[in-house]
Amino acid sequence: MSTQTNSLKGAYTLAEEIDWEVAYKEYLPRVYNFFRYRVSDGSLAEDLTAATFEKAWRGRARFRRDLSAFSTWLFTIARNVAIDHFRKRGQDVPLEVVHEQPDPASLEETVQRNQDFTRLSTLLLQLPARARELIAFKYGAGLNNREIARLTRLSESNVGTILKRTVEKLRVEMEVNHER
Repeated sequence: MSTQTNSLKGAYTLAEEIDWEVAYKEYLPRVYNFFRYRVSDGSLAEDLTAATFEKAWRGRARFRRDLSAFSTWLFTIARNVAIDHFRKRGQDVPLEVVHEQPDPASLEETVQRNQDFTRLSTLLLQLPARARELIAFKYGAGLNNREIARLTRLSESNVGTILKRTVEKLRVEMEVNHER
């Protein structure tokens, strides 16, 4: 048997160790939230999430546990699915946050939350593409800075710095909006 054949069998064995049912249940909400932060349409986010898991399943023999964590591999696929989607559309879709309101106690609370959401969405649209992507990975997918760094090929400290500055900028802008 050739070295390449042994190598492929080893990779397949590593991929087979994944409990896909558990992985799907664990990562589905995180991948979906990543896409919700990247696109404003819930059904589109579902379609992109499905495409991500389909590509992961079809490419499962290429997963190498010795090269990266499963989450890094899966979110690399998700990132590529997003890039492909935006490329097909010919435009960059703005980052928007998921907006689900609990039942408010009053009409004033509802109005204030809607205004805050609208303002935050507007501010997120004004961010550079890299900052929007990092925000989507951090708050949409729930990844830590190390995982984001692996996916984006930025240093972990650079990811942390960009996120810190971006969140501070958003916080200041939101406070300025409340004072008006």
